[in-house]
Amino acid sequence: MYNSVMGLEDGTIVYGCSVGAEGVVCGELVFTTQFTGYEEALTDPSYKGQILMFTYPLIGNYGVSGRKFQSDGIKAEAVVVREACQSPSHYTSQLTFREWLKKEGKVCIEGVDTRELTIKLRSYGTLRACIITNSLDGEEAVKLARRHPMISELELVSDVTCPEHYVIGKGDKKIGILDLGVKRNIITNVLKRECEVHVFPADTSPDVIVESEVDALLISNGPGDPKRAKNAIRCVKEIVGQIPIYGICFGHQIISLGLGGDTYKLKFGHRGANQPVRDSDGKVMITSQNHGFAVDEFSLDGTGLGVSYVNLNDGTVEGVECRELMVKAVQFHPEASPGPHDSEAFFDKIVRCEF
Repeated sequence: MYNSVMGLEDGTIVYGCSVGAEGVVCGELVFTTQFTGYEEALTDPSYKGQILMFTYPLIGNYGVSGRKFQSDGIKAEAVVVREACQSPSHYTSQLTFREWLKKEGKVCIEGVDTRELTIKLRSYGTLRACIITNSLDGEEAVKLARRHPMISELELVSDVTCPEHYVIGKGDKKIGILDLGVKRNIITNVLKRECEVHVFPADTSPDVIVESEVDALLISNGPGDPKRAKNAIRCVKEIVGQIPIYGICFGHQIISLGLGGDTYKLKFGHRGANQPVRDSDGKVMITSQNHGFAVDEFSLDGTGLGVSYVNLNDGTVEGVECRELMVKAVQFHPEASPGPHDSEAFFDKIVRCEF
């Protein structure tokens, strides 16, 4: 028996059952194709401002352990699934998927044909959506979805960055991370290469970063439109050429903007753990990805940046680099949590300051 409703800005109304917290939630509806890794995906700060829909029909079958969290909790605004497993089976499980959602106060609607909705998003692009629990008023859900701001109108980084500068780890190399919503596994991958890691809040001034004497700076992943992260763009502009700068996902876009390039919104984005990319030498890697914006290849003329990787599905830019400026960035996620490990060597380049 349905007790909840989701309305899309195009007028689509779908009914389902509430399996999480109760309430009214709006956001940009996006989909991910990964089969596993719901803990990692939902706790990824890059999903702030979005309602995450899983195309895989059963979510929660191995429960929730907390070991794979990429932040301190669920960052997606709400969740849409075909079926939320009630009886998980895994020796590390501490909570069921449903219990986790309720504990975090997150709305989730199940019983939805997620694959049909995915086909709609692939055809028309991402859409604003609203979920209302304990109501079947679809017209109200559609109205609220249409009133919700477009994601490009929202500044989301300040909601997911760290509150202050902190240092963890020990080693001969000092690596700085500008935290725009950094995933924990990015930090872990730097730490396991025996480095002292300095994590800076998103509003840190370029002078503070330079004065910290880090050997390299990594611009992290993050949510929303990169053009809204104005301080991060300023940091790239003022620091470039002084110390090596690297970027992952959102950070790749920030670097491109900081050096004079441009970005644009993708129709429905790349979200999943099986995205093929090819480097400039012809090597193909399978990568984990989560982004709704991309770098405009034609805007890079005159920036000094060259395209180092391309997406084999649609030809979009997946990496930029410039040895003279000491810059290298990738659109995909080399920390692969969840996902393949083909591109993990990117962290070796950061620690060695290689290009």
